[in-house]
Amino acid sequence: MALPRRRFLHLAAGAALLPAVSRVARAQAYPTRPVRIIVAAAAGNTGDLMARLLGQWLSERLGQPFIIENRPGAGSNIGTEAVVRAPPDGYTLLLVAFGNAINATLYDKLNFNFIRDIASVAGLIRVPNIMEVNPSFPATTVPDFIAYAKANPGKINFASAGTGTSLHISGELFKMMTGVDLVHVPYRGQAPALSDLIGGQVQVMFDNMTTSIEFVRDGKVRPLAVTAAERSRVLPDVPTVREFVPGFEISPWIGVGAPRNTPAEIVDKLNREINAALADPKIKARISELGATAISGSPADFGKFIADETEKWAKVVKFSGAKAE
Repeated sequence: MALPRRRFLHLAAGAALLPAVSRVARAQAYPTRPVRIIVAAAAGNTGDLMARLLGQWLSERLGQPFIIENRPGAGSNIGTEAVVRAPPDGYTLLLVAFGNAINATLYDKLNFNFIRDIASVAGLIRVPNIMEVNPSFPATTVPDFIAYAKANPGKINFASAGTGTSLHISGELFKMMTGVDLVHVPYRGQAPALSDLIGGQVQVMFDNMTTSIEFVRDGKVRPLAVTAAERSRVLPDVPTVREFVPGFEISPWIGVGAPRNTPAEIVDKLNREINAALADPKIKARISELGATAISGSPADFGKFIADETEKWAKVVKFSGAKAE
């Protein structure tokens, strides 16, 4: 039997709304099972610590476990690719990090395009590095260090946690902007690099504040400057590098991403919850203790931030001539 035109149009309009209603209902119910947050690095670093802090908060807030899974290897590319290949349903997330922006230039060939294949969800924090030396090193200020380095080209070793890490890129930026000749010594992780700095096998390091601050306080390393644009709240007497090298700034960052095509409603829900976490007094206090600064904003804000960082640091990677190990 033929339907009246008005009745037919009403039913057709209702049918067209069903997918949208279904997506909204799915987002409202999300999550209905455990969610994995892939950290593409070994346990114990700044990103891992923040992921566990966030995971616990989201678990309590949303009623499902947010499980932290460490997938280190290939300069974070193994863990990143695992998320790229995961179903875009909101149940596999990536702890996005500064290294992802570096790898876009550092690696000639990757099995994914990070900006295209990972949907930006939310920023978390920015953490400055500390330019620090062994206490026996003759320089006590950044100008002293530059003068000594220029008088002794190629004789100062700077340690990093590996090629392409923020520790490495900080040193390369310093070299580029000051014209000093430092020898890069890449280690397999921050711990052995810091150990050799303390032991005097290397002379300088641009380490993450969260991993070095206790060694600074104990006098095991001497801080010359922080790499952020402004002085740190937790080390207010330590100057910034840019006070002596105009324009110098590097503040490694982390955030959260998801496989591309993850429903916008789920991305938006996660974004709201993560921003709520960053505003929680207990998490704010912990972030402050780490010497970090929260990054809040929309998924689009974080996406633009990542794109800008990728473009910015490509120049430093190219200057350094670094290639993936």
